[in-house]
Amino acid sequence: MQKQGILLILSGPSGSGKGTVVERLCQNEDFALSISATTRSPREYEKHGVHYFFHTRDEFEKMREQQELLEWAEFCGNYYGTPKKYVVEQLAEGRNVILEIEVQGALQIKELYPEGVLVFLIPPNLEELGKRLTNRGTEDKETINRRIQRALEELELAEEYDYVVINDTVEQAAEDILAIVRAEKLKSYRNKDMKKTFKGEM
Repeated sequence: MQKQGILLILSGPSGSGKGTVVERLCQNEDFALSISATTRSPREYEKHGVHYFFHTRDEFEKMREQQELLEWAEFCGNYYGTPKKYVVEQLAEGRNVILEIEVQGALQIKELYPEGVLVFLIPPNLEELGKRLTNRGTEDKETINRRIQRALEELELAEEYDYVVINDTVEQAAEDILAIVRAEKLKSYRNKDMKKTFKGEM
């Protein structure tokens, strides 16, 4: 019998390196990234259906009304949400699904799916966060300062998460998350059929 995959909910401040770490994890075929829906404008390199599903506010609100989203949140004036169907299908097939979402949405998901695993990703310090945001070259100073302030606010909620991973290097952060997933799969409540399997009853 196919074991259910792990729902991995990954949050962290803008500039914490979530996208790069997720890309590394998804090189493993056991992982799948849930693509979020958003009303923000795409960055130059971003493609619809690859990085995000880009929608108008009206389209997003219709999805919300029709209960097609697992969660949604408003962040810096834009909506973000997680389409439901893909997540459910991938978990049933035994793949570990990564939700890269804001803190507000992550806590919503935890209420709906208490078996989900919350991981908060942070850079080693505030100075490094500022450097990463500046080096992206995609935002002005005012936006960067707003994101740093938001990061400090989000940090206050880190203790609501199951794990905190420091992203000093992408390789180590990805390995830490892989270790978390391996440990979670061994938890007793995820292996309720163990006795039947051991006795050859399945």
